[in-house]
Amino acid sequence: MEITETTSLSKIVIKLDFLKPFESHNITEFTLIPRGDSTQVRGLCTVPIDTWQRSWVNFFHRRYDRKDFEAGLANLKSIAEK
Repeated sequence: MEITETTSLSKIVIKLDFLKPFESHNITEFTLIPRGDSTQVRGLCTVPIDTWQRSWVNFFHRRYDRKDFEAGLANLKSIAEK
């Protein structure tokens, strides 16, 4: 994982490379939108893959990434509020 771009406090672009369960090179963009006393986080992942791999990635992200993403946001929130 490598941060490739940041725009002030509103945008972070990450190059995300996987080797397993198959090789994949992705670009993930997070947009941070202030909403009163909180921040809305939107994520967009660009995955250059064929149809079979797309099915596997959808399954993998739904099963594993969501809970890791939510845990990461909770950790980020607790650090930011210190």
